[in-house]
Amino acid sequence: MSNIYHYKTVIKALAELNEMGFTYDFNIDDSEITTNPENCEIQHVYRYEGDSNPDDEATVYGIKSISGKKGVFVTGFSANSESDAARILIEITIKGREQ
Repeated sequence: MSNIYHYKTVIKALAELNEMGFTYDFNIDDSEITTNPENCEIQHVYRYEGDSNPDDEATVYGIKSISGKKGVFVTGFSANSESDAARILIEITIKGREQ
């Protein structure tokens, strides 16, 4: 993992990642993350914390797969927004910080 950014909004983060070629939406099909997490590299992480409402908190990941596919995955912090893919990306992020 190379970069952690703090943009003003999630939309701004997604727009900038799109400009950098992260055009695939892993939220639509997260099977590449869940079945082969070792083939995914988190290249960018964006964390957004709402001013007053915890429901406004989100993380935007810029991911590059071993096949060269570049895309984004957006997840919230609430319990109902945690998917298998989100848990895997959190684990990858933690491992990346340990190295």
